Amino acid sequence: MRRHIPNTITCCNLLSGCIAAVYAFEGVYPIAFACIIMGAVFDFFDGLSARALGVSSPIGKELDSLADVITFGLAPATMVFSWLRECADAHLDMLAAFAVPFFAFLLVAFSALRLAKFNVDERQTSSFIGLPTPANALFWGALVIGSHDKIVAAPYGWLLVLALVGLFSWLLVAEIPMFSLKFKNLSWKSNRTAYIFLLVSIVLLIVLGITGLSAVIGWYIILSILTQKRA
Repeated sequence: MRRHIPNTITCCNLLSGCIAAVYAFEGVYPIAFACIIMGAVFDFFDGLSARALGVSSPIGKELDSLADVITFGLAPATMVFSWLRECADAHLDMLAAFAVPFFAFLLVAFSALRLAKFNVDERQTSSFIGLPTPANALFWGALVIGSHDKIVAAPYGWLLVLALVGLFSWLLVAEIPMFSLKFKNLSWKSNRTAYIFLLVSIVLLIVLGITGLSAVIGWYIILSILTQKRA
């Protein structure tokens, strides 16, 4: 029974992503985003429980990636798809309005590629190479909710969304080292980058609200690049 607990939690992550995708297709973005966040919680605890119980397995690792593709790839991409469909219907002709939203699913393909690379890349034990899929999902979920009306009303808002889809698809698989928030101790010297990130993130969330979560992910990317250059 004990060895099935982590995989059960992983399946809860997967189911959260499926429910999020359904609500995203219906344009109920807050519930969709809440389900993505719930999936992220399950994603955190499945690995934690596997290590605590001493039941880590190759099947669990593969199942985790499959769940992440749904929750952090398909679900946010579906939110973007529905968002782009609203933008396109408001400002484009019928053919373009049909075609443009499907570019959102590039996020699914690149999320899957990023997860496949992570599974075989031995460099990513204590940090990341490329943007982690949960960070990508949080960025899009917060952006869709926080900027929905402004982007839909803007004549060329759909172009901005497409540009961001291209940028974040690339970031998922880019050879850019990105720091992890795993703390080995609480000293400032050992965790300076993480502490700076957290302090600025708190300010962004207080000032910008839900949209601040997208700004936090942007700040994470920028700080990762700056610290890598300095190193």
